[in-house]
Amino acid sequence: MRVLVAPDKFKGTLTSEQAAAAIAAGWRRTRPADEVVEVPMADGGEGTLDALVAGLGGQTRTLRVSGPLGDPVDALYGMLEARGGPTAVIELARASGLQLIAESRREPLRASTFGTGQIVLAACRGGARQVLVCAGGSGTVDGGAGIAQALGVRLLDAEERAIGPGGEGLLGLARVDVTGMDPAVRAARFVVASDVDNPLTGPEGAAHVYGPQKGASPEDVLLLDRALGHLAAIVHRDLAIDVRSLPGAGAAGGAGAGLVAFVGARLRSGVEVVMEAVGLRRRLGSADVVVTGEGTFDAQSARGKVPIGVLAAAREVGVGAVVLCGRAELAPEGVLVASLVDRFGLERAIGEPRERLSDLAAEVAAGADRLSSPA
Repeated sequence: MRVLVAPDKFKGTLTSEQAAAAIAAGWRRTRPADEVVEVPMADGGEGTLDALVAGLGGQTRTLRVSGPLGDPVDALYGMLEARGGPTAVIELARASGLQLIAESRREPLRASTFGTGQIVLAACRGGARQVLVCAGGSGTVDGGAGIAQALGVRLLDAEERAIGPGGEGLLGLARVDVTGMDPAVRAARFVVASDVDNPLTGPEGAAHVYGPQKGASPEDVLLLDRALGHLAAIVHRDLAIDVRSLPGAGAAGGAGAGLVAFVGARLRSGVEVVMEAVGLRRRLGSADVVVTGEGTFDAQSARGKVPIGVLAAAREVGVGAVVLCGRAELAPEGVLVASLVDRFGLERAIGEPRERLSDLAAEVAAGADRLSSPA
């Protein structure tokens, strides 16, 4: 059989590469004659950089930039060859992520995406003609204002001074001037890959849904939502671009909206971007079975996560599919779902994820002949 192994990360325990390797090893242990191909996947959030560089043979570079609160951080980004020319893969979380801010230091009103903009600028000046910004895991709610400022966009208050950092600074915005944007940035094409479809503002917007996990109090949430709405209004007036109700504009604290407004980015489903980049549908065309998975397979998975994207693609081409996961709360019709917690218990699932995932794959492979066509 020809088996395609295409999992996402098992958050907190295994990267997508590690998960793919563990599944492939277990499968080969039971069926050594099968052709097993590993294609680590991601959904546009954390792990997308690693998955694309591994899947497409790119290179990583490190740049010292400004972190979300201004502290210097060494951030990794990727460069790879793709249709359309040299492509930079930039995870916003590497320079502007929540994991870079200690819980005791979280300042959601002041946190900025400026460091992500510094990476974008360096990548474009270094020859990137396409830029893929992966929008998950941010510690910011600044509407991408920091990115814009790093690229040469002037965000000015009523006194013609640059506004301050973070979402709070947006309340003072009086005028946007994009004439100073770096020419290398202007020449590049941008895509924002996201695993969420939230709008910029309102009850489902960036501040209300994701602000609290970034340390925002109820009062902060209201202020940030108002600030993002003000940014959208000024952008609409000065740039004639309306991002107020755009699905995905709320990604990464509104950075999705900012990238659309300032660099003309397209917002796309992260898993679709990754599937396209690694040629998943083409690979599925020559496979008998695809094995996907993630840490928790639940209701959130249905909102643009890797396993659901892979299952849909497998269904399109008539290939049988399996989901291996840490914990299972979904059971799609006609799909075998096997979980580490159900099979080995919570303690072993968390403590020995690589070994147990390999064992689970080996057990599933024993019944592989029943999996080679979808129900």
